Amino acid sequence: MTDLIVSLLAAFAAWTGWRVFRVDSMVRASFSLMLSFVAVGGIGVVLSAPYIGIATIFMMAVEMMVMAIFMVMFMMNPAGLNPMVMVHQHRISIAAGLLAATGLGVAILSTPLPSNPVPAEAPVVAQLGHELLGPSMLIFETAGVTLLATMIGAVILSSRRGRFGAADEGARPPGLDPGGPPAGRRPESGGGHHHHGGHS
Repeated sequence: MTDLIVSLLAAFAAWTGWRVFRVDSMVRASFSLMLSFVAVGGIGVVLSAPYIGIATIFMMAVEMMVMAIFMVMFMMNPAGLNPMVMVHQHRISIAAGLLAATGLGVAILSTPLPSNPVPAEAPVVAQLGHELLGPSMLIFETAGVTLLATMIGAVILSSRRGRFGAADEGARPPGLDPGGPPAGRRPESGGGHHHHGGHS
């Protein structure tokens, strides 16, 4: 059963990693990469490395969500969802990918595995946590607060209602096809300005 689960997660990780280069949106690419890392973290959990697996899932999920939020905020097309080419320099990219995969495969297959099992009573999770986070706990906590402030700021800056009125006033989203109808939600008539109490 373990071999089956690992095989399925590995196939899913490879497929979602491949989808990163096949989708036509930065946001979709971010979520595809996040799913690939989640599958890799699941393999770690199944192979009795829960700390590494869960840490991978948490860290990659947060990182990809932050990336997606930045794409929504900074991409020139609406939310980074309009079709765009995700791969450049195709031949160099393919060659680099094949070279990296070959090198990693050779390194994995040629590296001797350790033969000294860890005693069952050893607190491996606590020791690994101290090794990874002990000297850098303040850095990780500072980075967490910084990322939280960044996400809140990105959401505020990308909201429809801005400081000087509706952000989409007078805007026309580009079409998915050349000359086609606007993509996504169309701006409301009147630019979103509301008047109260009969005052204009």
